[in-house]
Amino acid sequence: MRIAAMAAGAVGSYFGGRLAAAGHDVFFIARRAHLEALRKDGLKLESVHGDLHVPKVNATDNPKDVGVVDIVLFAVKLWDTEIAAELAKPLVGPNTRVITLQNGVDSYERVSGVLGKEQTVPGTAYIAAVLGGPGVMKHTSKFATIRCGRMEGTPDPKLAAFVEAAKAANIDIQPQDDMNRERWQKFIFLSSMAGANCMTREPIGKILGDPDTRAFYRKLMEECLAVGQKAGAKVPSSWVDDRMTFSENAPPGMKASMFHDLEAGNRLELDWLTGKVVALGRELGVPTPASDAVYAAVKLHRMGKQ
Repeated sequence: MRIAAMAAGAVGSYFGGRLAAAGHDVFFIARRAHLEALRKDGLKLESVHGDLHVPKVNATDNPKDVGVVDIVLFAVKLWDTEIAAELAKPLVGPNTRVITLQNGVDSYERVSGVLGKEQTVPGTAYIAAVLGGPGVMKHTSKFATIRCGRMEGTPDPKLAAFVEAAKAANIDIQPQDDMNRERWQKFIFLSSMAGANCMTREPIGKILGDPDTRAFYRKLMEECLAVGQKAGAKVPSSWVDDRMTFSENAPPGMKASMFHDLEAGNRLELDWLTGKVVALGRELGVPTPASDAVYAAVKLHRMGKQ
């Protein structure tokens, strides 16, 4: 299959690298030093599932050089969504499927508004990964999962073909019949962990190890769950208990990507994570005091230092 990783950050590099190693034509959309490293030395994945080096990769900063592909793995930072979707237009034909693998809860609406509802497929990615330098992706979690499906839950042969190709490349990919529930379930966990990480400046293990910060982390999830349920997502109330158990069994050093960005002085996805919980809570009449506190405490850092 012809596949484009838009863009070749941590998520795009990991899944794109696995697919490239399996023999698919993968095109990595990258910029600056990362692009030059990909062109010169290929892509290196340092992973708990085994390191991987793809010495020759297709890398460019211009989607026009690639043309129409079968699949676009759309994994840009949330503030770049509409701009990146416009830039991705040369990649998208009538039979292309654009799978949104971003952190926010409204990526499908934002991307489909630019690239079309038929072409856009909501997805979620579960992976702890960061760029370890130009051309290097560090995968630090045992999990690396894609979940995807049509928003309306209907079958899609073109998406199904990609699912089978990804499985053959040893990617954990799980089709879903209720992607609205799925994206809210990820959002509840991700936005809450990111908020707790950035508020305390600590990884998940230390947060869970103190009764006050543990309770605060749980409160963030309870607020986001209430907002999601009010918005119509069919997320069970037991989901918070499920994610608390998951967090307890995760590596104690686990951090959300937004915390990695905060530590690096980079721009933050705060307005589309905790900020989105706050905004939707106000719109829907759901109190979000813990989320309000995170947003107020972290917002002065959201544009980064660079």
